[in-house]
Amino acid sequence: MQHTQDTHGQGASAPVTHDQGMQPPCALTASRSALAAVAPVPPMGWNSYDYYNTMVNEEQIRANAAYMAEHLRESGWEYVVVDIQWSDPIAGSQNDKNVQYIPFSRFCIDQWSRQIPASNRFPSSAGGKGFKPLADYVHSLGLKFGIHIMRGIPRFAAHEHLPILTHDGAPVTADMIANPYSVCRWNADMYGVDASKPYAQDYYDSIFALYADWGVDFVKVDDICNTSMYPTNPYSAEKEVEMIAAAIEKSGRSMVLSLSPGPAVIEKAQHYKAFANMWRITDDFWDDWRLLKAMFERCEVWQTHTGGGSWPDCDMLPLGMLGWGWGHGARRTNFTPDEQRTMLTLWAIFRSPLMIGADLPQLDSDTRALLTNTAVLAMNRLPTPARQVSASCHQSVVIWENTASEGTYRAYFNLSDEVQEVTFLLDEPAASASDATLAAAPGTDSSSRAAPGTANKACAAKAVRDLWKGTTVPLGSTRTLLPHACCAVLFQ
Repeated sequence: MQHTQDTHGQGASAPVTHDQGMQPPCALTASRSALAAVAPVPPMGWNSYDYYNTMVNEEQIRANAAYMAEHLRESGWEYVVVDIQWSDPIAGSQNDKNVQYIPFSRFCIDQWSRQIPASNRFPSSAGGKGFKPLADYVHSLGLKFGIHIMRGIPRFAAHEHLPILTHDGAPVTADMIANPYSVCRWNADMYGVDASKPYAQDYYDSIFALYADWGVDFVKVDDICNTSMYPTNPYSAEKEVEMIAAAIEKSGRSMVLSLSPGPAVIEKAQHYKAFANMWRITDDFWDDWRLLKAMFERCEVWQTHTGGGSWPDCDMLPLGMLGWGWGHGARRTNFTPDEQRTMLTLWAIFRSPLMIGADLPQLDSDTRALLTNTAVLAMNRLPTPARQVSASCHQSVVIWENTASEGTYRAYFNLSDEVQEVTFLLDEPAASASDATLAAAPGTDSSSRAAPGTANKACAAKAVRDLWKGTTVPLGSTRTLLPHACCAVLFQ
């Protein structure tokens, strides 16, 4: 979960470790086809958090859904996700004290210790209807509906020995499955569920059965991808991931499973891929150039792990108007227009999920044009993984590439603070003399510079299509890139 707007925390660095190629347990492959079926391409949608924080209500969700249906759906945007604290009737009431998650809040649960929407914020949920009326509305627009949850079971349900729903009617209470030593560093609502306890799976089965009844299509589970409370065991909730995946399968309804927050643990890549559709490879991502530049490190590390229904997640797109829910007024993104294009281009060619963070009804025409550029978004839907052509993500200009039947896609990113020039040639990955020297340095991995057959593609290509400008230039043309700018092209 993004739990602060502080861009100077752990999201500002991108620790890189080696992928040890862990083999998943043999039982993990059973749901692989189901994962691929529910998210054959990276999910695209909108999430309430970046603008509304914990305070979003039903009227605002409906307004954003209506805007998406009218203006964005044809470009592929389809998920509408209600983020954190939707069960808390007083969420946001301590913003003046800089308290984001209210300690000891008595949020809404049903008779089985399952969170339900706060009816003062989501009026259609009253009378036990839950999110079904809102989900039905979103579905009526041709869109899909998602929610956020924290892993685990409400702490007060455990303290008060409240019942959970069991498959055989056994009288089991929350304290009997809760793990009091598994807690979140930044949100005090839940205890982890102890997978070794009898009926632990029943609790997760019961909440996902409820979500299936509501018509939920997407579930973002927080404090689970990286449980930062425990730095020596950052994937300490691994067994809860497995229980959640099993509960989704038992529910009988297809749901995208998104794990948050990051940075995801690269040594656990095979486990993420076995159970989840999305997992965050970063902590909070906000509109700060340092965080965007650091994302190139994360994408370099995770580039071989995209596809087959599983998508490393670069986090939401902080575009447009942001931050209203923190109580200090809304503000426009700090990213420059060039940085906005760089962000969307990297997310697209890397094939990250795309989740808009802005308040949609307030989108300006330039931001909407960014989000509806189908030529750029097409890179996000390609069937094969992209690769970083450059030898290092620390070069002045970093190049990414993917191939398709229509030609070869390339994105050129100026990560420096100086003007750079690039040449549109497939067999010339180095963007400057200094970068060419770096790329050819002893000990570098030359395989990252050019894929087999690249030279043949260079001979075959006759023109270069600029995906952002919609223009065509001859092969071998040069382009000047301002600091932090990019260009995305298709060699045809």
